Amino acid sequence: MEQAFFRGNRRHLTEKLSGGLVVLAAYSPLQRQSDMTHTFMQEANFWWLTGIEAADWWLIIDGPRGKSWLAAPSVSRSHAIFDGSLSWEVARTISGVDAVISHDEADTLLRELSRKHSLVYTLGDDPYAKYYDFILNPGPKEMNKRLERIFSDVVDCRKELANLRAHKQPAEIIAIKKAINLTIDAFEIVKQKLPELRYEYEVEAEFSYYFRKHGSRGHAYEPIVAAGKNACTLHYIDNNARLKKRELLLLDIGASWQGYPADITRTYALGEPTKRQMQVHGAVLSAQKAIINLLKPELALEEYQRQVDRIMIEALLSLGLMTDADDQVHFEQYFPHAASHGLGVDVHDSLGTTRYFQPDMVLTVEPGIYIPEEGIGVRIEDNILITSTGHTNLTARLGTSL
Repeated sequence: MEQAFFRGNRRHLTEKLSGGLVVLAAYSPLQRQSDMTHTFMQEANFWWLTGIEAADWWLIIDGPRGKSWLAAPSVSRSHAIFDGSLSWEVARTISGVDAVISHDEADTLLRELSRKHSLVYTLGDDPYAKYYDFILNPGPKEMNKRLERIFSDVVDCRKELANLRAHKQPAEIIAIKKAINLTIDAFEIVKQKLPELRYEYEVEAEFSYYFRKHGSRGHAYEPIVAAGKNACTLHYIDNNARLKKRELLLLDIGASWQGYPADITRTYALGEPTKRQMQVHGAVLSAQKAIINLLKPELALEEYQRQVDRIMIEALLSLGLMTDADDQVHFEQYFPHAASHGLGVDVHDSLGTTRYFQPDMVLTVEPGIYIPEEGIGVRIEDNILITSTGHTNLTARLGTSL
């Protein structure tokens, strides 16, 4: 992304907040094992405002003065030798901030700014944290604590950022399309090679090779290569099982391009599909087409969800997995996830606080039916752009046949 993109995003945020002071922190590196860290991935809002992909940096935006600073962490000589470090000059070039300063200088600046601003905006607590089974990255929380020691009023601006990011700018749509087209090309190649591949990890390797060979940083998320009953584990990422004839293979995979992901799922037959496999795949495909056809601007999200439930109930009834349309237990058993999510810097991006679909939103449509007792899991996922007159299926070029 160009520097102007990040400068514009900071301007849009301060306009949304009617000026004000904004301070955000990057993620911190996380331990993988012993003295090694996981591959670093930046906090999405921080990246969207700065383009910085390094750990422990801070962003300070003084809205009324129209000034912004990046604060660089202290990096030891040893760390720089082993892992490298982002130079202040490069950081300023990427982000377009007015100046780069040290953490110590930033602390002094924040105390000076607190004399003019009693209120500061930052990222508050993640409202979905109670549903997670992992530890949150400490960077934003530590910044929140720091600001509470300096300012009398610390306010969460997560909703304002979500509402801005929900509407994709032309440059973002271009990047998403590039990620999608790269992913589609890989799917088409891998599908042709399936007869000669023996293990899930060989399938994963084909995608990884293609993505990196063509300039992508790699997978936008952990790839799901799930054969047979493995597809009934929604976030299956072991990718180690042997591929067996007469099973289905679910592939949920997306490339990353300039910070933006594709998120595509197809379910292929390994050999000749059985009659039951074709029935389940056909039911999911019909449901997906019906759901996609619903999408248009000003459609209420609540009405969309109601129609999705109706369509999926009909699909499950047609397969004999439900005999009563009011059977919520079996409905959730065989269709246990949402049919859509936003797509952006975060693979599971927010659509903001709006009650209606609006032009320039990008989302997935991914109905699935999972029958563990039959060893069948089918999901079909496309990426959809809401337009002023309806929608565009950005992944339509990739076929959906078994």
